[in-house]
Amino acid sequence: MMMGTADEIVKAPEKGPVFMEDLPEEEQVVAVVLRKKYPQFAQQHNGVYMQQDAEECWTQLMYTLSQSLRSSESSEVSGTVKDLFGIDLVSRIHCAESGEESSEMESVYALKCHISQDVNHLHEGLKRCILPAKILGKLIVWTCKARLAVSVPNPIPGLKSELEKVSPSLGRSAIYSKESQYATAMFFRYLTVQFVRFFWKRESNQKAKILRKVDYPLELDVYELCSDELRQKLQAPRQGPSGNSGEPSAITHEAATSSDKKVQLTGIYDLVAVLTHKGRSADSGHYVAWVKQESGKWIQYDDDNPSPQREEDITRLSGGVHLFS
Repeated sequence: MMMGTADEIVKAPEKGPVFMEDLPEEEQVVAVVLRKKYPQFAQQHNGVYMQQDAEECWTQLMYTLSQSLRSSESSEVSGTVKDLFGIDLVSRIHCAESGEESSEMESVYALKCHISQDVNHLHEGLKRCILPAKILGKLIVWTCKARLAVSVPNPIPGLKSELEKVSPSLGRSAIYSKESQYATAMFFRYLTVQFVRFFWKRESNQKAKILRKVDYPLELDVYELCSDELRQKLQAPRQGPSGNSGEPSAITHEAATSSDKKVQLTGIYDLVAVLTHKGRSADSGHYVAWVKQESGKWIQYDDDNPSPQREEDITRLSGGVHLFS
């Protein structure tokens, strides 16, 4: 037992780390198939597999699972992955130079927190409009206290970005502004947010890292990203069961999917996992995972060395001189 606490010491794995090449063939299948399907993860340098972008790997895995997992009750592809992680966005794309405007629907598995000199908090990063960046950074996952059904008829003053593409009317590349909003009847159990800390620096022709400290909460409230109409729907549930307790209503997965029970919407998510990258280079460094247990305790997974963490340790993972990203 640890002195001064009733918590049991976190036990290290019984077996030490094993290189993938030394694993049985059946256990190498995932890595082999991943590299075959997505060749970028098979890139090598001096005969050794190169370190790859964790967010890109996450996105490809989510997409592959969404296309291949099938329901146990039928042979049709199941929408489980999208129901759990998918975020449907309706985007308005406008070119101020040519006046062209279009809209598109897209499904993503993570939101981007773009970082600039004016961004000090996660909410500011989600709202800011900056130029696109080559991405590698921190992945953070929140879990919703109540499944969130979103219906947004009006534009949200956030989730903005810019992109460069060829304009048919101008016959050349032009800058387009892109403003996204949550799509109608969207349900997602987990909300993943990526801190964009790497961008392509043209002067040096390499990826550069943004070391600015950006705070984020243990409890994420997306209320400000919702339309006025949706905010009105969220007000009553956000007061709690008694209507004035101030505590958000909780709801089970069964209740969320049952047709005879009303889903209580709060727009509040609990932080449950963080994946950090330590180091200055996008092609090297070290990944560390921080995961919240069912008991509410946090565990840091640094390769085969798990260790207990406090909540204040998690909120310190905001970058800056600590070189966490």
